[in-house]
Amino acid sequence: QVQLVESGGGMVQAGDSLRLSCAASGRTFSDYFVGWFRQAAGKEREFVAAISWYDGGTTYYVDSVKGRFTISRDNVKNTVYLQMNNLKPEDTAVYYCAADRLVAPGKGDYNFNSWGQGTQVTVSS
Repeated sequence: QVQLVESGGGMVQAGDSLRLSCAASGRTFSDYFVGWFRQAAGKEREFVAAISWYDGGTTYYVDSVKGRFTISRDNVKNTVYLQMNNLKPEDTAVYYCAADRLVAPGKGDYNFNSWGQGTQVTVSS
């Protein structure tokens, strides 16, 4: 099973940018889907973005981040990134990355099996 570690969170102001990283160890995850999820205080965890391991990396986003967030992967570094631009206070949450080979984000299947511990993102107005 792949182990995941997130980094890059922090406290920023509205309109700022952050780049989150998800580093994998234990095995290469070049043939895994990798996703980012977030959980705000008092709310359920929600899907944010995902990237496939085929077709050059097909990407999927929740509507609220389209045009602001970009997911990408570097299979040489075994790392997936989430570039977050024009951050808003409603983006405040703990962000988690997850990996799995058999999910289907394009069909709403977010049943990822491997999860990181999360990194806090706080956006002030």
